[in-house]
Amino acid sequence: QVRLVESGGGLVQAGGSLRLSCAASGLTFGNSAMGWFRQAPGKEREFVAAIKWRGVFTTYADSVKGRFTMSRDSARNLTHLQMNSLKPEDTAVYYCAADPNPLAAKYTYWGQGTQVTVSS
Repeated sequence: QVRLVESGGGLVQAGGSLRLSCAASGLTFGNSAMGWFRQAPGKEREFVAAIKWRGVFTTYADSVKGRFTMSRDSARNLTHLQMNSLKPEDTAVYYCAADPNPLAAKYTYWGQGTQVTVSS
């Protein structure tokens, strides 16, 4: 059974930083595509970042480029999202996602989410 558990969310002032983590179990982590998504109140879930093909490809949404960095620790089945220079518009529930297809465009497995709140 695949399980994804996010951690690291919280309340931070604008300009601050947070580091989200996602612990994965039940899948071949090194071969899986991993992604981060977010959903703000009243809005649809949106893509934030992804690592695919064993870490060769890393992509980011335009809104977070230069501020967020996604990484993976395959030895510990962890993926991280380092978020710097946070803005109030980054406030959302952040979800970790995974798929056994290393180049997946859509993700099969999702975590429960972690709340990130950025105050102005």
